[in-house]
Amino acid sequence: MSIDGELSASLVLRRGALARVGLERIALIEAVGELGSITAAAKRLGLSYKAAWDAVQALNNLFDAPLIAASAGGKSGGAATITPRGHAVIGAFREVEREIGAALVRLEAGLASAPEQGLGDLFWSLGLRTSARNALRGTVARIGDGAVTVEVALSLGDGVEIVSVITRRSADELGLAVGKPAIALIKSSFVTVARDASPGRNLLVAMVADREDSETASEIRLTLSAGKTLVATVPRQHADAMALSVGQRAVAIIEPSNVILAIE
Repeated sequence: MSIDGELSASLVLRRGALARVGLERIALIEAVGELGSITAAAKRLGLSYKAAWDAVQALNNLFDAPLIAASAGGKSGGAATITPRGHAVIGAFREVEREIGAALVRLEAGLASAPEQGLGDLFWSLGLRTSARNALRGTVARIGDGAVTVEVALSLGDGVEIVSVITRRSADELGLAVGKPAIALIKSSFVTVARDASPGRNLLVAMVADREDSETASEIRLTLSAGKTLVATVPRQHADAMALSVGQRAVAIIEPSNVILAIE
């Protein structure tokens, strides 16, 4: 087998089964840090404002602390800064990138001396894709007792928790334990939005950060106090009836049985 061109690789940082941070998102963080604005960073990178904002929120959700702190401003441009956690992620990514570059130089020399070894047998892509709109990383706070099903409470920080009900066997197979990290996967259609609600499990007080409408549905982005976000897809009629608008207080409601857990 002949190998043409220079050997290259694409670095992706992953958390658990799905959280992936590649060069494009690192470049976005760096641009925000340099320009102090998500809008300006999006323009430089050829992204729409919504695509850049979605990427920032996804990054903040996937780590144990926000990577970018942004103030209100919308498409007109609000101030944004990289947090200490964000600087740490950039530093780690670039350091690993340098190490991989050095390793590839050595690997390429070895492959040149043994051309019968195919590259396809040496590298594998382990990324897993999911249709769940929300992926929130947290720490297991407690696990209930139960012979068949158990309640698992995931702490997102700042006193915010999400409870999942899964089978005892699933909890054992995942190796869930108090203090260990886990990721909550929630489809946007499983998130109900209300103005107020009686106390209960998975009633998360939030602020409406964005709303996008189609003829029949509305996508509502909610900001939680833990610096993370939730996306809800609700009927347009429902959103209109509540007069949901940016900056308004709302409550996100999620059935525990609709919260899927994944581990690192």
